[in-house]
Amino acid sequence: MTSDKARKLFEALDLDEDGTLTRAEVITALHTKGPSLAASGYLPSWGLGNADASSALFDAADQNGDAVLTLEEFAAVVDRRFGWG
Repeated sequence: MTSDKARKLFEALDLDEDGTLTRAEVITALHTKGPSLAASGYLPSWGLGNADASSALFDAADQNGDAVLTLEEFAAVVDRRFGWG
């Protein structure tokens, strides 16, 4: 089950709106949109990190190793890590 917060965060990070996240999208979107996402409650402030932290989050979520994240892969990690699930 995907939380609404995870879905909204996924959609905010999906810069090209293709329904998947790439490593570059996650790093870029968290860098550019992270502060406003945190301010609006869609990202815990401790979820803001540098490119290495964003890349590590991507790696943790990419369960099948195909270098793209689906909503289900993303939500499984962020819901658990951010306490939303």
